[in-house]
Parts: sequence; structure tokens; C-alpha cells
Amino acid sequence: MSPNDKFSFGYEKVSASEKNERVSRVFKSVASSYDLMNDLMSFGLHRVWKTWFVDSLPLKDGGVYLDVAGGTGDIAQAIFERLNRYSMRANIFVSDINFSMIQKGKQRRPHLTWLDSNAESLPLRDSSVDVYTISFGLRNVTLQEQALEEAYRVLKPGGKFLCLEFSHVSAPLEGLYDIYAFHIIPKIGKWVAADEDAYQYLSESIRTFMTREELAQMMENIGFEKVRFKSFSGGIVALHTGYKL
Repeated sequence: MSPNDKFSFGYEKVSASEKNERVSRVFKSVASSYDLMNDLMSFGLHRVWKTWFVDSLPLKDGGVYLDVAGGTGDIAQAIFERLNRYSMRANIFVSDINFSMIQKGKQRRPHLTWLDSNAESLPLRDSSVDVYTISFGLRNVTLQEQALEEAYRVLKPGGKFLCLEFSHVSAPLEGLYDIYAFHIIPKIGKWVAADEDAYQYLSESIRTFMTREELAQMMENIGFEKVRFKSFSGGIVALHTGYKL
């Protein structure tokens, strides 16, 4: 990476350090209302998407699960509960770069293991994780390829990578989706989280994120095998999976 390299912060091009700082400010600002805003913005659909996501995870008794960009730990908690239904136990780690999110998550879910760490540089040994998940977080990472390389590094041979992320909607929905994303969501953010700009950025970050095909190709270039993706809700979200073999 060159010091002159620029990265997308919404529609702006900024340095790596500036993107890290501004993304951190966004999530610090919205931490207290983050879960409520997810419900309001998606009309509760994010819970359905996340249920599909967690239900697609392999079950491994005694395994190590890592949820990166895990926010307040809703995905990790869902993993914990799913394993519990099968009388299984596992080591479940939540990694996030935002301390405000971690503190809120710890208060709610003290039984999980929390890591204050960047997706680009995880404090875990090589080949130590059975299942790596990242949900609606990859597009906010500055060095996305490096984050995927870290995922590959920490996974055990046979380990599974799963990424749930907003994607590019199908053409018939595009006009309505843009009106909602760029004109309504920021206003909801203003009323509920008192931060219109944060939700303007989040809408822009979806539009500037790579396509499903580009993400799949990046995963394959890093070394993931059996790479697949599946779209939901007219392309609003996509699930990418791959294995370290």
C-alpha cells in the first residue's frame, strides 16, 4: 500500500488513516442506537437475513467460532444459541475495532469472548479458527483484501468463511431502493440516532462496495476454494462462502 493510495468513504476518496478514523467515528456515534436502527431500516428483515446466515454455519462441538466486525454481538449470540439447541459448546469470539460497540456488547453478552481488534490484523494464531463470519462489516474495512487474507490465515484447514453483506439490487428495484437508501434512511438516522451523516455514509458505502462477482474473485485469488455466493431479497444482500482446504 502506498501512502498516496485512496479508499472509498462513501463517495469520497480518502487516505487509509482517514477512512479508519471516520468509520470509527461513525460507529461510535451510532453505537447506542445501532440495533434499533437496524430494525427500523430493514423493517426487521435483517433478523431474517441473519437467521439464514447463522443457520448456514457448520455445527462443531468444541469448535472455535470468530465473528469479525461483530458490533454488539448479535451474530455471535445467535451462534451460541444455535449450538446450545444441539447441546454443543464452543469458543465464540467477537472482534470489533470500535470500543463503544464492544462495551455495549459486553454488558449484554458477557459469556462471549471479546477482541478489540481490526479485521486487517487479528490477534489470533495461524490455523486456529473453525468458522469465520463477518456480517455487514467487510465494506467498512479499509484494506478489504488484507482482511480476507487474515481470514484465510486464521482458519484451520477445512475451516469455513462466511460473509453476509449488502450488495447490488436487481434492476427493477434499483430506483425505489435508491430513494429509500439515500433519502429516507439518513432521515431515520437523524431522528433516531441524531446522526444523519452517519447513515448517509452507510448508504453510500453499499453503492461503492464491490460486486458479488468481484468479491468471489478476490476470495479465490487469496486461496479460498469452493467459493459460492447467493443473493437474497432481490439482491439487497448476498452470502459469500468459501473454504480453506
